[in-house]
Amino acid sequence: MVDASDERIDVARLDEHLRARTADPTGMRWLTPEDGPITVRGLAWYASERRYRRLPLSPRLPIRPEVDELANCTAGAQLHLITDARRLSIRARLGAFGLLHHMAATGQCGFDCYAGEPGAEEYVSTSIFDQKLSAFTCPLLDLPERARRSIVIHLPLYQGVIDLALGVDAEAMVSAPEPLRHARPIVWYGTSITQGGCASRPGMAHTNILSRRIGIEIFNLGFSGNGQGEPELAHLIADIAQPACLVLDFDGNCHPDEKLARNLPEFLRIYRAVHPSTPIIVMTCPPFADERLRSAPREARLARVELQRRMVDGLRAGGDRGLTFCDVGARLPASYLDGTVDGGHPTDLGFLMLADAVEPALREALRGR
Repeated sequence: MVDASDERIDVARLDEHLRARTADPTGMRWLTPEDGPITVRGLAWYASERRYRRLPLSPRLPIRPEVDELANCTAGAQLHLITDARRLSIRARLGAFGLLHHMAATGQCGFDCYAGEPGAEEYVSTSIFDQKLSAFTCPLLDLPERARRSIVIHLPLYQGVIDLALGVDAEAMVSAPEPLRHARPIVWYGTSITQGGCASRPGMAHTNILSRRIGIEIFNLGFSGNGQGEPELAHLIADIAQPACLVLDFDGNCHPDEKLARNLPEFLRIYRAVHPSTPIIVMTCPPFADERLRSAPREARLARVELQRRMVDGLRAGGDRGLTFCDVGARLPASYLDGTVDGGHPTDLGFLMLADAVEPALREALRGR
């Protein structure tokens, strides 16, 4: 009798297209954002702290250790540049390995590259590396001809980046990117879905999809399992200057519902004291697959939907016309749940559906800004 465990199939040995890729550093010139002209977008405190981190290194208010740790994940962070390089590689050192059992390592730890005309960049490649390594050098472009291209590189969704550099062939021109269509950023606070779990690569998180579609910087402040709307986060988020819009998307982490009823109005009060006229979208979480067979989770989610709807309606009636409500579940197609990996976290398909569902609300909030 043959033990099947002894017959492991090394698919990468059989299919060269599934093997890890290592860049040839010969003749490459290495640049970091500190050197210029590479621009980092999507990290609100990067300009002042030069850290790949989504919150300040030493927040002025105490935050929970879980939030502090998750702030090191680089969800939403992007590198922007213009280059005529034929070869482009990424060299990075991460905080750890990919540990999630139901999310592709390329989404947790990878970088992906979009290239093309400014504002119309299209996906071309992802870093594919040995997942037993936390430091690697991977090719992103290897082209036969030189041409001027705008490059957008999305950073990992579920790992921290300690340091990185981009390699280009020695003769390549590298210059700063062109301005985005919108000068002011969207600030998006939420949960694991906001952070990008479980996209197969960083560019497929819905905040990254929407940042490309709309041409805007989005500060992704999704904290997996820990987007609970505590007042300390409201104060920190209010420190981000001149936002075009704030999205609050944290009801999925507020159990029991009393936490949502307590934290959401206080979050809004704190934020409004600093940004009295910034458009704010209160957004609900999408449905979960177990709602098809169990009434309790469906009723609980719908109760949170109605709680938020009533809260927004009351504040609008009191004069806050910049506040809007977006019931994501009502905007998604019935097939959305087939676009999840575990009945709750979206796959790339689910994230595309989410982006389609919330894009009209974002564009309406950005009108005239």
